Amino acid sequence: MSMLTPPGMGGKYRITGTTYPRMRRPRRGRIAVAGIASAAALGLAGWGTFQLIDVFGGGSGKAVRSTTAGACESASPSPAVRAVGFPKPADITVNVYNATPRSGLAKATAEELRKRGFTIGKVGNAPIAYDKKVPGTGVLLGARGAAKGAFPVLGTHLKGASAKTDTRATADVDLIIGTAFRSLAAPQDATASMTALLYPKPEPEPADCAPKPR
Repeated sequence: MSMLTPPGMGGKYRITGTTYPRMRRPRRGRIAVAGIASAAALGLAGWGTFQLIDVFGGGSGKAVRSTTAGACESASPSPAVRAVGFPKPADITVNVYNATPRSGLAKATAEELRKRGFTIGKVGNAPIAYDKKVPGTGVLLGARGAAKGAFPVLGTHLKGASAKTDTRATADVDLIIGTAFRSLAAPQDATASMTALLYPKPEPEPADCAPKPR
């Protein structure tokens, strides 16, 4: 019996030779790795939307220090105050119009905005007044009230867009895509801009509150 043969085993189970037989690694490990990779990819795909929801829910706010005059000695960190007056993406209905010669741009942009939480209205070619007449990245068009509500929120996703108001009585806004448009802002960049919009940095402390030299 060979020294490689386990005790009690012989006959057809007898092992001969000077090397151990090579064994295949179980496939379960490969399957588990593939599953983890797929889950990670899905998580990254929805990262932008979850982050925007977190911002509006207050999850990205930072503590700010009270700077009330005369209260420097008792000032203490307090929760960040969210700027009021900005609607959530789901409360903004966006009509997406293409003013460029590139086909399919309005549909693709509208779908991406939908993934980011916006409500999509009409999608199609730009009106004659704007068709092939928007040299920049785009124009945001809506009622006067949108200038301090929907425009800033939508503008975090489209850098460089100009804003104009009209006499419409509805709350929907138009996004007219211009010839300089390449893509919407990356989700992480839009989230950073939204955080700065909702939670503006506090004003610097007055000189009286600055530490005095010893």
